[in-house]
Amino acid sequence: MRFIERTSTRAAALTASAALLAGVLTSGCAPTQAPAPQPAPAPAPARPAALPDTGARWMAPATPKSLSELRALAAMRIRAANADRHYDGTVPDMLLGIPVLEVELNADGSVRRIDVLRKPSNPQAQDTIKLASDAVRRGAPYGDVSKLPRPWKFTETFLFTEDRKFKLRTLDQ
Repeated sequence: MRFIERTSTRAAALTASAALLAGVLTSGCAPTQAPAPQPAPAPAPARPAALPDTGARWMAPATPKSLSELRALAAMRIRAANADRHYDGTVPDMLLGIPVLEVELNADGSVRRIDVLRKPSNPQAQDTIKLASDAVRRGAPYGDVSKLPRPWKFTETFLFTEDRKFKLRTLDQ
């Protein structure tokens, strides 16, 4: 019986504390007594230095209903995850490189493999292949593709300018 009394007393004290804190927060008044320190949140998992977090991971991936929708949704996620590396507007007459990648996914939308279908002909643009591959990885996951027919693949063409910013051909059409 004592356990029940102590538990209900603690619950009442917690409820009263929460009500007091809620009243202080809504009234804008400072509390007279400092609240108990909260435990520090667990640190976020470390990300590779080459792939900085751009906030795209907070966007919930949509579940594509067809392979063509997968390609469009993937292009939008790649663009969102690489906003500082992407350019808008018209494609310039001269491009640095145009790598074409084929991306194979796992059932959960994570990247399984990236194959290069077309390498840039410009020798100075060979690094755009890695830039494009990294951009695809930053955009993952691409949603649950388990209900789509296999293979779970899409292709994307990257249009790189001299300053190594890209535009996706899927979004340029």
